[in-house]
Amino acid sequence: MASWTLRRWQSIAGMMVLLLSLSSVMGCQLRDSHSTHLSLGNPTHAQPRASRTDNYLQIKPQYALAYSQKLGRARWVSWQLNQTWLGEVDRQNDFRPDPGLPPDWPPIFPSDYRRTGYDRGHWVPSSDRTRTVEDNSSTFLMTNIMPQAPDNNQGPWVELEKDCRTWVQSGQSLYILAGGYGERPAVAGGKLVPPARLWKVIVRVNSLDGKQPVTPRQIDSQTTLIAVDMPNAQGIRDRPWQDYQVTVDQIEAATGLNLLSRIPTKLQKNLERQRFPILKPKSAPEPIIP
Repeated sequence: MASWTLRRWQSIAGMMVLLLSLSSVMGCQLRDSHSTHLSLGNPTHAQPRASRTDNYLQIKPQYALAYSQKLGRARWVSWQLNQTWLGEVDRQNDFRPDPGLPPDWPPIFPSDYRRTGYDRGHWVPSSDRTRTVEDNSSTFLMTNIMPQAPDNNQGPWVELEKDCRTWVQSGQSLYILAGGYGERPAVAGGKLVPPARLWKVIVRVNSLDGKQPVTPRQIDSQTTLIAVDMPNAQGIRDRPWQDYQVTVDQIEAATGLNLLSRIPTKLQKNLERQRFPILKPKSAPEPIIP
């Protein structure tokens, strides 16, 4: 009798462990599906677990990212951009460590960038989040900052950022992913590993009022994908970002990521192999703020 009871409790305990594991996975999937900034996929299947030190998922109201403790920066960041995110809030400039990381992880401080030769470059631009002070301030968390070569940051990278906002002001909605790959020598006493190259993918759809987020249902064979892959290096300040256009397939081959996994597979494959020639839109100049 005692043996049967023990086996029964062992069976019950096993089922509880399985259910807890499933609920954890389902919870992550549920959080993913409820974030507008992951509507087209989670490129590395990142999860918000402290054990995932190289692939830690953070979902914020303003964007989502996968953080690497080893690199001291995000592996990728994704965000929606439409007219609802743009307003007249001033740049906050309140660079600071991200309190959303596990408390026992070494924080990255703004001062870690001093005398490194790199700008404190944004993944999600400050100018993409000007609706509220809170939104703009979120872009100065150090998890949204990368070691970026000044000529990249203040050259083709910022020009592409400006063009994105011009497209939005004309009534289009964007879904943007950005990241880096390859490694340059570590800086800040080994805390920060600059990427050798920086990439960005922009899904551009026409919106009835310019205020709708991008979802898989809006993607069709006429959707434009803009992909760039740039060296994180000096000497490119005057180069147009169009010089660095590639296909999404090429970025995925270089990084090992699956960037738009929630687009139906056949359509995804068709769009990702295309390179869409983009002419520079006409716009009023914006000031460059490193």
